[in-house]
Amino acid sequence: MLEQFLNHIHQHTLCRKDDCILLAVSGGIDSMVMLHLFQQAGFSIAIAHCNFQLRGKDADGDEDFVKTVAAQQNIPCFTTRFDTAAYAEVHKLSIQMAARELRYRWFNEVVTHQGFTKLATAHHLNDSLETVLLHWVHGASLDGFAGIPVKHSNIIRPLLFASREAIEQYAKAHNIAWREDSSNQTDDYQRNYIRHKIIPALKELNPSLEYTIQRSFGKVAGELALLHRGLEAWTDQYVTVLHDRITIDKAYFQGATHEASVLWNFLKEYGFNYDVCMDIVASLHGQSGKRFYSSTHQLVNDREHLLVTKQVNGWENARIEKDQQQATFGIWNMTILPSAVVQKSSQVYEATLDAAKIIFPLVWRKWKAGDAFYPLGMQHRKKVSDFLIDNKVSVADKDTVTVLESQGEIIWVAGHRIDNRYRITETTREVITFRVSPHFPQ
Repeated sequence: MLEQFLNHIHQHTLCRKDDCILLAVSGGIDSMVMLHLFQQAGFSIAIAHCNFQLRGKDADGDEDFVKTVAAQQNIPCFTTRFDTAAYAEVHKLSIQMAARELRYRWFNEVVTHQGFTKLATAHHLNDSLETVLLHWVHGASLDGFAGIPVKHSNIIRPLLFASREAIEQYAKAHNIAWREDSSNQTDDYQRNYIRHKIIPALKELNPSLEYTIQRSFGKVAGELALLHRGLEAWTDQYVTVLHDRITIDKAYFQGATHEASVLWNFLKEYGFNYDVCMDIVASLHGQSGKRFYSSTHQLVNDREHLLVTKQVNGWENARIEKDQQQATFGIWNMTILPSAVVQKSSQVYEATLDAAKIIFPLVWRKWKAGDAFYPLGMQHRKKVSDFLIDNKVSVADKDTVTVLESQGEIIWVAGHRIDNRYRITETTREVITFRVSPHFPQ
């Protein structure tokens, strides 16, 4: 196994002899075999151990065992303890995710402050197989079928070539002591269920399952490389980025196939999930102006483009003075255009009103419960909330609906309907056109 270990390191350029490597050692069989192999290979190493305080005396026993091994072999050893359960509760995480966040944050601190060049973890081939099966169960994309990466930044995984069985055989052949984690023998966690139930069943179909999957990782890696190259070419052809504004040409979607998947592969970087991308594609031929949101960004389905920007949080009421030509409010820009040419507008995002009836300053604000106006063509008041329901405005879009007021009266539900009292009539001599469009912060 030592020769395979060194070949794996060389093949993937994981580390050099002059690297100073921090080993994440739990005390379990995998990390103890990794420690032994690094020692046999003559690398400069140190040990890092986390006590997550989840298994009482067993966890303390693991910590004592690792400290003892380090002392006996004169290896520098760093240890820490976490209140993992409390951290998980405060941050609304599963225990597994909390432990992951805590340990990698601490590992990074030790690597940085102590001058290590690499962090080595003891993930092996079966860990990678289990990860792929978990991704498959939860509907991952192709990225999820490439297995655990051999290296990422300064993190290396020098045991990914070895199966769990091979590691056990090596440990026994070299009389390597380790601590058994009792939680690995239960079916409480999804990974353990796959380990103890699913993989044994699959191995009845293919006894060489691990190594078959290992070869497939190489195939998937090549397919991913082609996918990323294709996405780069697609981006070059259809995407324009200017400051924080991203413009996607809708011409691509004419006659294309698997549009949602292509769009998601680009937009996932901005927090959009696949379901939202399906909704975006479904809306492409509908009314322009529809908005979609991720946790950090918004996407507007414009006439010829999809427009992506960071979300804007500024929603304080905007005051518009006479002769003012531009205004910004939240995610919207407004252009104000007085004119002596009396001409009605048919554009959804434009309102052309009788200038004589408008008293400045105007207030531009979000609509609120209780707001009412006289929709164009109607002689009675209607609540804005009812108007939005009748016009099937989605819950997400309602949050960005704004109104323009003159002396406390709504003259326009922006982008939807003007007030009937401010419409152009036969006596109108001058008009003011208000036009709204998406606001893209620089």
